[in-house]
Formats: sequence, structure tokens, C-alpha cells
Amino acid sequence: MSETPTNTLQYRFDGREDAPVLILGPSLGTTWHMWDRQVPELIKQWRVFRFDLPGHGGAPAYPSGSVGDLTARLLATLDSLGVHRFGYAGCALGGAVGAELALRHPERVASLALIATSPRFGTADEFRQRGVIVRSNGLDPIARSAPDRWFTGGFAAAQPAITEWAVQMVRTTDPGCYIAHCEALATFDVRRELGRIGVPTLVLVGSEDQVTGPAEARTLVAGIPDARLAVVPGASHLVPVEQPAAVTDLLVTHFSTAWQPAFDATGQMAIQAAPVKPVLAAPPPQQVVPVAEIAPPLVDPHANGRPDPYDAGIKVRREVLGDAHVDRALAQADEFSGDFQEFVTRYAWGEVWNRPGLDRRTRSCITLTAMVAGGHLDELAFHTRAALRNGLTPAEIKEVLLQAAVYCGVPAANSAFKVAQQVIREETTPHE
Repeated sequence: MSETPTNTLQYRFDGREDAPVLILGPSLGTTWHMWDRQVPELIKQWRVFRFDLPGHGGAPAYPSGSVGDLTARLLATLDSLGVHRFGYAGCALGGAVGAELALRHPERVASLALIATSPRFGTADEFRQRGVIVRSNGLDPIARSAPDRWFTGGFAAAQPAITEWAVQMVRTTDPGCYIAHCEALATFDVRRELGRIGVPTLVLVGSEDQVTGPAEARTLVAGIPDARLAVVPGASHLVPVEQPAAVTDLLVTHFSTAWQPAFDATGQMAIQAAPVKPVLAAPPPQQVVPVAEIAPPLVDPHANGRPDPYDAGIKVRREVLGDAHVDRALAQADEFSGDFQEFVTRYAWGEVWNRPGLDRRTRSCITLTAMVAGGHLDELAFHTRAALRNGLTPAEIKEVLLQAAVYCGVPAANSAFKVAQQVIREETTPHE
């Protein structure tokens, strides 16, 4: 067990100290105990290292808002323990950390297993919406729906104790950390980089997984040069819990054959990675073109020496308003309105919303007030949604509208309350 500073993770070791290290990474909402059924067999060959995500399993609640930050914290933990090379198996968010390790720190990873993992987890809107629900209702709605996402119906009915254990795992997670990890999944996208993963990789998925299922697994296998696919029948998303024996056998086979340990000159166990096949360098990541994005102007936007704010603007606009809203706006643009859409993206979102002087919560407060003052009720609706995504609670939005009533007038605030009330009901009602 460990004492955990802010830049590291809570962890535990099992197995011989002289054995090569195998890391097991957890899924969002779970703890290291999701791997309990694998450990007795794995420690026969490896020293098993498990960690908890921040705010999970009693770990200190220091939120991580990106997969890169989680990866950096894991490496800081391993560095402090003198662990330099290891095998890695991760489930879902834990698998995203594994992909990040293989891409950014390939010298550290001897072999990799990605379980219930995807190069991109759904859409950013889905995870940010989950954050809105947690912020407004707490974790109970997410916890109650976890068994439906994690297990097949037959397993949940036959194993009520495990099902209740899963619900309690989520309920005891720190809400702020859960929301931050939703943001980490919302921004994770390595689809264009899979060809640069050069370690032997097992992609493992449950046949009934409705979250990151066989289709996502095949995308990983098609993109990673040295990858093999294993589909576990009769299992859903949390496949190490639902089919522990099958997962254990697959992990033992993969890590036994894909990485061979040997003693170095000091007498310590060293890990030698399997030979890596030559891989053509993947093209550099490119901006994903949104639906019906307006073509850039013929004038060179870099002529004045400043970077074009359009790319930053479209990114911020999507993060604040959501992909669905932005896609609709861009899709409706034509020869008449296209220049206006480009203007809004470049200057409102790329210049003003992207300035560092105010955080997004504050900018949302100001924007809501401006919408009330101007009577712009249509835009008030989607900026209320944006305020929820930016971290404002319904109670804080109410205070903004009360403040606006004093300075913008009661009739304007009355209309604004009706619009905001409807949006908040729609956005904060859990869909189970």
C-alpha cells in the first residue's frame, strides 16, 4: 500500500519482489479490486502492480482531467519505486492509459493488453453530459445504472452480490474526480496514431459489450501493427469480473509469449521486449474536419505572423456547446451564412472565449446575463446547456438569473427562468 502525494497514484503490489512487473489498470468507477480474481494466477510469474484512479477506492481526490495526466501520475509513481519497464493490461479508461504509455513512452512498455478499450470512447458530448448529471444529481443515478453497462443481464441476475458491489464502488467514488475522468475520456482520441504502437498487443473484448464492443476492438486490431484479437463469449464491458477465468488465461498466454524475462548483470529480473516489426511512420495527426465545415479564406491567415484562431475556435466551440449543436450550425451554413459561421468560430470562440483571463464558468455567467439583457431566448437555451457543461450547477444558474432580474428587469428574467428551467430539466434528468 502507499501514501499518495498529489502527483502519484494509490497502489499496491502482489507477488515476488524479484519478478517482472505486470501492471493492471482499472476502469472508470472501479477500484483495483476489479482484478482480484486474476491476481492469484498472475503472481505465479509476475509481480502484479495495481493502482486506483484518483478519488476511487479511498484514493486522495486529486482530479485528473486527461489521460495524459493520469499516465504522467502513473509514471511518477513507478519512477519513485524504481520500476522502469513493465507489462501493462488495462480495462476501458485503464486501457486508454495503456495506449498512451505505448505511444508516448514505448521504451517503458514490454507488452500490452487493451481490454474493453477503444481508440475513442463514444463522443465527447456523451461523457460531458454524464458530468452534468453527476454534478446535478450526484453519483447515485450513474451507480444504479452501472450493472446494465458492465454486465450481461444473466450475470447480474445470477450474481446479486457482485452486482451490488459494483453499485457501491461507483457510489463511493469522489464526484469531482469522476467528472474529471469523464472529461479525460471525452478528449481521448488516438485513432490516427494507432500505427505507432509498436509493442505486442492483445485486444480483448466481451462479445456482449455495448459500451466498447467488438467493433471498437477490431478498429484497434486493424490499426496496431502487432495486435491480436480475443473475443470472450457471454461477457459485457467489465469482462475481467464477469469472465475471470477466461481473461486470466488470455493474459497469461499473451504476456508469457510476448515478453520473455531474463536476469541482468545485477541479478535482478529484467524484461526484454519482443522484437518490434518495422512500422512505417504514421502521418502526423490532422484536424478532423467537422460536418460541412466552411472552407478557409483565400487570404493567408498567417500573413501577419499570428496563428489562425479558427482551429482553436472550433475546438473551444465544440467543448462548450457540444458536437451536435456545432455540427447542426455548420451543416446549415450555405453561401449566404457561411462567412458568419466562420467569423463566429474564429473571433468569438478562437479569440475571446479562448483568452486566459477568465475561466469558462465565469464566461458562462457573463454570457447568460448578456442573453437575458438582450432578450435572446434561443441563444439563452443553448448557453444554459453550455453553462452546465462548463461546471455551473443549476443553483448557480438560478443565482445568475436572479442577479440579472435586478439589473436587466423582471420581465426579461421571467422569460429567462422559463427557458433555463426547461433546459435544466432536460439536461439533469438521468436517462436509465
